[in-house]
Amino acid sequence: MVLVLKKGASKKEIEAINEKLAKNHKKKRFDAYKHCGVIKLQEDALAIQKRLRDEWR
Repeated sequence: MVLVLKKGASKKEIEAINEKLAKNHKKKRFDAYKHCGVIKLQEDALAIQKRLRDEWR
């Protein structure tokens, strides 16, 4: 999204652009806490990582 702020813009125009930016910014936020603790592992995470890395050798 591109918003153009022209030199000499009025305060009302600047506030309108700022509102558009704030509205767009809220939509793109990623909530990482929503995914915390979702995966239930049967094995230690480090052991899984080492096993996966060894597959490439």
